[in-house]
Amino acid sequence: MYAASSPVRWTWTTWTNERVSDPATLAALGGASLLAGAVNAIAGGGTFFTFPVLIWAGLPPLMANTTNMVALLPANLTALAALRGDLRRAGGYAGLFAIMGAIGGALGAVLLLNLGNAVFSALVPWLIGFATLLFAVAPQLRRLATRARPSAEARLGPAPLSFLALVSLYGGYFGAGLGQMTLATLTLCGFTDLRAAIALKNLLIFSITFAAVLVIVAGGTLHWPYAALMFAGSAIGGFLGGHLLTHVPAQPVRWAIIAYGTFLTLVYSGAV
Repeated sequence: MYAASSPVRWTWTTWTNERVSDPATLAALGGASLLAGAVNAIAGGGTFFTFPVLIWAGLPPLMANTTNMVALLPANLTALAALRGDLRRAGGYAGLFAIMGAIGGALGAVLLLNLGNAVFSALVPWLIGFATLLFAVAPQLRRLATRARPSAEARLGPAPLSFLALVSLYGGYFGAGLGQMTLATLTLCGFTDLRAAIALKNLLIFSITFAAVLVIVAGGTLHWPYAALMFAGSAIGGFLGGHLLTHVPAQPVRWAIIAYGTFLTLVYSGAV
């Protein structure tokens, strides 16, 4: 396991000295990415499974976070392909949100790389705890937002756009719970058509993550072998999860993710 002060950059030399060829490590990473892709399709929360396995595999927390962003990138892109008609119903907002997401995601990634591994490591328990809490209360937040903005026509003002900007910045920095946060914020913006909101959510998250990944790749803060393996795993898991969506009830999956996120918060804070 790397210490928090370990170098962040990945090179070919460090790769050859790591456990890349260990079958147990590769199997754990592949299984976690398959599971993450599936649960993202059903209920969201895939990062809760992939991030801790990357830590276990020997990456420092910051590199585990950046590698995880690349690993889960295909999930929202494949979802967008299935939601093209719903995205068209969102009207001209799609382009605006894509630009906002890309700018916020890039800035969040720049912040992540510049603050470094020590700061990110200290924030991990708080970030996971916040994401778990948000994941738990997101349905209630969406109901409150729907009552606050009953019109089916989206109304974007300074406050909702500011929320979206903060969500994009957070997504470029960490990203756990981002789907729930984004959907709640879009509801606050007035998108009460759930399928259109979900389509916009996937567009926004893909824009955030894609821009963040470009910054991360340019900065060299990435474990390519693990990212490539998990990229493929999450794509397959997302495809399988889409087919399981009508057969697996989302609520038990949500409660399992909330319980697991609470456990991870306690573990990374040193409470257990």
